[in-house]
Amino acid sequence: MDNRFGEMQVFRLVVETGSYSRAARQLRMTPSTVSKLIARIEARLGLRLFERSTRRLALTTEGQAYYERGAAVMDDLDAIERDLSDQAANPSGTVRVTAPVAFGMLGIEPILPAFWQAYPDVTIDLALSEERVDLYVERMDVAFRVGTLPDSQLRARRIGTSCRKIVASPAYLERHGTPRSLDDLIRHNCLGFSFRRAVPMWPLSESGRVLDRSVRTSLLSNNGETLRRMAVAGVGLARMADYHIREDLRAGRLVEILADVIAPDEEDMHVLFFGGDNIRHRVRVFLDFAVPRLQRFLKEG
Repeated sequence: MDNRFGEMQVFRLVVETGSYSRAARQLRMTPSTVSKLIARIEARLGLRLFERSTRRLALTTEGQAYYERGAAVMDDLDAIERDLSDQAANPSGTVRVTAPVAFGMLGIEPILPAFWQAYPDVTIDLALSEERVDLYVERMDVAFRVGTLPDSQLRARRIGTSCRKIVASPAYLERHGTPRSLDDLIRHNCLGFSFRRAVPMWPLSESGRVLDRSVRTSLLSNNGETLRRMAVAGVGLARMADYHIREDLRAGRLVEILADVIAPDEEDMHVLFFGGDNIRHRVRVFLDFAVPRLQRFLKEG
C-alpha cells in the first residue's frame, strides 16, 4: 500500500527533532524502522535528503525543499479535515429543494423557521413547481414527488399518502346544483391542471377501473393554488390534494362532493435525493429534520 503521507510525517518529525531516535520515541517506533522509512523515500526520489554525520543531521538542498513543500501539504490536509469536522458538527452550505407548490407552501415553508433555529448556517434554495424537475439537470439535492416513481439511481423515502378530493364552494353548488354521478361532471365547470394535455382530464375510478374522464373547464392552471382560490371563489369544481384544501373544508369554504361515488383517489408521496451512504451532511440534517414533520403533516387530515 502506498503510504507516502505517513512517510512524509516521519520525515518531518525527524527534521523537527533533529534525530532518528527522538523521532522514533515520539512515534513509538525503533530508530532502525525510522531509518528504513527515510531510506525508502530517498530511494523513491533518487536523491539524498540528509547529509549524515556522527554529530548531527543536516538537510540537503533537496531535503529542505521536500520538507517545506511536504509540510505545506500536511498542513493543508489538516485544515481540510478540520473544516469538514466543523461542518459535520455545524452543517453549512446550500440545500436545493424542489416540491409541488401546495406541498411546499403548506408543508415545507412552516417548518423552515424551526430548521434554521437548529441549523442557522444552512441555506434552503426552495423551488416550487408542479413540473417534475430533473434533479441531475437542475442540480437539485432533494425532490418531493407525488405518484409513481420512475426507475433511477436516486434514493427514495416514503413520506405518506396524498388523497385527492373533488370539491366546490357552497355558492357554486347553490347556483349549479350538486353532481350526484360521474356523468354529471360533464355539465359542470371542472377546473384543471394544464400539464401540456390537449384535453382536460380527471383520472377517476369507475367500476373498479381508473379512467381518464374528459371534463369541461374555463380554467387550466399549472399550479394547484390557483385552482384552489378559483374553487373558493365559486368558479367551478376542483380535484385537489386533501392537505391542500384541509383548512377550506374545515372552514366551510369548500365542500367535498361525489365521495360516495368514486373510489379513494390516493397516491404515495416520496422524497428523492442523491448520495446514499455518502449523502452530504447538510442534506442529511435537512431530511432528518423535515421528513418526520412532513409525515405528521400528511396524517393530520
